[in-house]
Amino acid sequence: MEESEVKILIVDDDVRLSHLLKRYLEEHQFSVTTVGDSAQMDRQLELHAFHLLVLDLMLPKEDGLSICRRLRGGGNDVPIIMLTAKGDEIDRIIGLEIGADDYLPKPCNPRELVARIHAILRRRTVTISANDFNANPLLKFGSFILHTDKHELTTLKDTIRLTSCEFSFLHALVTHPNHPLSREQLMTLARGKDHNVFDRSIDVQISRLRKLLEKDPKKPRYIKTVWGLGYVFVPPSDDNA
Repeated sequence: MEESEVKILIVDDDVRLSHLLKRYLEEHQFSVTTVGDSAQMDRQLELHAFHLLVLDLMLPKEDGLSICRRLRGGGNDVPIIMLTAKGDEIDRIIGLEIGADDYLPKPCNPRELVARIHAILRRRTVTISANDFNANPLLKFGSFILHTDKHELTTLKDTIRLTSCEFSFLHALVTHPNHPLSREQLMTLARGKDHNVFDRSIDVQISRLRKLLEKDPKKPRYIKTVWGLGYVFVPPSDDNA
């Protein structure tokens, strides 16, 4: 995907920062639209298809966490980078837990934002490209089916839309059954070489996946912790036959 084809929506009521980011991103050939609240964002999403949202946490009327939760709850899996001026790390963790793909503290470095955008779009493109050549886009384990072409997880009763991060981590685990993966290996498989070695989002994503897959997330059946190393995906015995 050429950068000039990438449409980005910035949702931030800080007009000065929005204009700064818009100008910088447009210098890097992205197409950028800026809005100041959720109502304006909703109108833009109805009119246009965006490849990525840059979403401020502190917004009037409806805050960024509520917006992210609403979009994900409605099946919208557009990648989201959250901007937060709060120093409390819990806000960033909650953002990741409810479906944000990445976060940056405000005021953010525009150059770092561009790098994060590239990393997210590259993961999405690589995933799609790999799936184009996958003879069987369905990965089955237990009562679940992972649709690699749709980024969906289905059971007999439900269809679960996955965020790009959730899909990347689950795909990495499912395609390496019974193979313990270190945190570094799993981060590289899921997020490529652009990840931060000290990125804690892996813990958040594993926690989210366990809530989706496990009857009791505290006693995981599929995604087990390998103490001192990382995680291992353990499919049911009939999947290993």
